[in-house]
Amino acid sequence: MTTAASPTRAEADRAAESGPRTLAEDLRGRTDADLGALLRARPDLTTPVPVDLTQLATRATTRASIARALERLDRFTLQVVDAAVVLPDGFAVSRLHALIGTAPDEVGRAVAALREQALLWGPDDALRVVRTVRDLVGASPAGLGPTLAGALAATAPSRLQDVLADLGLNSTHDAVSAIAAITDLCTDPARLDALLGGAPEAAREVLDKLVWGPPTGSVRGADRPVRADAARTPVEWLLARALLVPAGPDAVVLPREVALHLRGGRVHRTPLPTPPELPVRAFDPQAVDDLAAGSAFTAVRRIEDLLEAWSAGGPPVLRAGGLGMRDFKRAALQLDVPEAEVALWLEVAYAMGLVAGDGEPDEQWLPTPAYDTWRRTPVGTRWAALAGTWLETTRVPALVGTRDDKDRPVGALGTQVDRTAAPEVRRRILATLAALPPGSATDADSLLAHLTWHQPIRAARLPEALFRAMLDEAELLGITGRGAFADYARPLVEGRVYEAGDALTPLLPEPLDHVLLQADLTAVAPGPLVMDLAHELHLAADVESTGGATVYRFTEESVRRALDAGRTATDLHHLLATHSRTPVPQPLSYLVDDVARRHGRIRVGTAAAFLRCDDDALLGELLADRRAAGLRLRRLAPTVLAAESAPDTVLEKLRAMGLAPVAESATGDLVLTRPDTRRTPPRSAPPRVAGEPPTPTEALLTAAVTAIRAGDSAATSRADTTPERDGEPVELPRTSAAETLLALQAAHADRRAVWIGHVTREGRATQHIVIPLRLEGGYVTAHEQATGEIHTYPLHRITGVAEVA
Repeated sequence: MTTAASPTRAEADRAAESGPRTLAEDLRGRTDADLGALLRARPDLTTPVPVDLTQLATRATTRASIARALERLDRFTLQVVDAAVVLPDGFAVSRLHALIGTAPDEVGRAVAALREQALLWGPDDALRVVRTVRDLVGASPAGLGPTLAGALAATAPSRLQDVLADLGLNSTHDAVSAIAAITDLCTDPARLDALLGGAPEAAREVLDKLVWGPPTGSVRGADRPVRADAARTPVEWLLARALLVPAGPDAVVLPREVALHLRGGRVHRTPLPTPPELPVRAFDPQAVDDLAAGSAFTAVRRIEDLLEAWSAGGPPVLRAGGLGMRDFKRAALQLDVPEAEVALWLEVAYAMGLVAGDGEPDEQWLPTPAYDTWRRTPVGTRWAALAGTWLETTRVPALVGTRDDKDRPVGALGTQVDRTAAPEVRRRILATLAALPPGSATDADSLLAHLTWHQPIRAARLPEALFRAMLDEAELLGITGRGAFADYARPLVEGRVYEAGDALTPLLPEPLDHVLLQADLTAVAPGPLVMDLAHELHLAADVESTGGATVYRFTEESVRRALDAGRTATDLHHLLATHSRTPVPQPLSYLVDDVARRHGRIRVGTAAAFLRCDDDALLGELLADRRAAGLRLRRLAPTVLAAESAPDTVLEKLRAMGLAPVAESATGDLVLTRPDTRRTPPRSAPPRVAGEPPTPTEALLTAAVTAIRAGDSAATSRADTTPERDGEPVELPRTSAAETLLALQAAHADRRAVWIGHVTREGRATQHIVIPLRLEGGYVTAHEQATGEIHTYPLHRITGVAEVA
């Protein structure tokens, strides 16, 4: 008698005789399409391309590669893996049907996927599980404990004879026979039912607690000898009959055969062949697009506002890299947005290469030249770059502000916010939402359950808070509206990023060339501003609030900032009069004139430094001010002071005292010490943290399969194709230059391997099996089978070409 998990004699024979003996042999029997499907499903196997099928089989069974493959499997396929691991090698696919308990077609789909990925191999009547898969699944697949043979392996022979006696079985002469007899009883459903039928109710309750896992429980003195007639507790009753087995001094385990019988011959309580349904809420698709387009425009404006504020001088770069928490909070206040939102804008701008450290000794975060290039493009294009970068970056803005392993805060723009799985999670979220009907949204819990079914191992490593944050980020970026996927964003899912930007453009508001000046020294921008006006306003005023409209406030400091950047009072008056739809308020005109009148009254030049001012009374006040003591000022003339500090130090100190000095050159001309924009030297965007290799293209898959086939053919037939003479390969036939070129072109067109003779620069003759990949400019670039590497050979050094037999 056997249960679903025990091997039959026929299956044991088939395991030894039926089908291929190794995974490499199994791969040799597959078609090119099958090999291409394997490499497509497991792209890590193509980096680099294996030399032959033996090497492919070896790499396909490494622990790291198998772990990646298991991470990609859906929940039902993992349930089938559990069932396959329970069975011994050489099992028939029908045994999986019995253990899973669902429709054969669904099990067949999972088996086909596992076989395609070389996690399962062999014919349907003699399937085998790759050993590394068994190792990674572990000793308790689906919460099942060890087999009786494994659980009883360390049991004393005398104790085994006691168990046989208490079970009413004949004694044996050795431990192996005793364990086999106990196993036969526990794999016979009728006899095991009869045994369990006599169990006390409390003993059945103990089994019920362990049957669906975990299979172990704690019992003091579990390894003490117990006989059936002396059992006083439910656990002792079970131990006496090997229905529980000691797993240590204070632990017991439920054997696999018993658990499977109690589970009704099923490995899992509930098979899950399909993902959970997604409940949907329907909205007007046009309303969704309009709402999302507004968010998309706001996303672009937020990053512009942030980097414009940093253009005159950004916050310092921390010594360990990143942005300090105080500056991070200040940026959130400047934009008038939550900290989670400013983290998104900072990280996306950084990933795009729009902001970087300037590399100076006192390093600051500044916009890069790429920011200016980006700003000159249409808004739709700008948004497409933002959305595409967010989709592909490994940086996770939601990690900013959390605590690391050492309980330290994680800062923005630092090195601790990269997660290699982030791009794939975002793509899966968007693909799932895009597959819903237009204007349809689902709730976060249902979406998480749906995505978890598709990749449960990976989902278990992603905190739920990060998943929900990604949904919020998609909404802030304008990819979704009210949780529904925006129609114009659909090309994003297919990798056509800038097509999404083109589709967004008609929904965006036209930029304005005017503001509304208020009597309280503010300017209201009722919508997006043209680039030049926005730049000038950022220079002459501070952003006070954002939202449907942006409010700018003019202050002495902001007006002085514009004057320091080279603007004059006349320039500012013209700006206000030209671009205001309301009359310029008198207080604002007075503010501009007053600051301009005082601007530059003190001039700082180079001696160590000198100060010049036509108002000698002002210089007298400065000499008497204790705050200026550190400058060590002394009077050289009624209108001239000398300082022992550098000009930059003097300028900074006087501005801190509320004065408005300017620098002058040796000829007395005004020197602009504050350019209106500062930029870093050219900077590249930070590289993505290396994760999984990308899915290979069809062309690469075709070339890889051809190369592997040719290498395997060469490896298995080398004795015939390269007969040796005195330890060296025979010489290839020499071919003319024209014949060589024609032979290589034909091999390139057919993607097949050929032998070539090659003379190195040192004059050494060599022979190689290669697949030509490209012929141009007198060179052939080819994949060499022996090393798996790509080499380039000058055609004039190739002595001959021959077919691989």
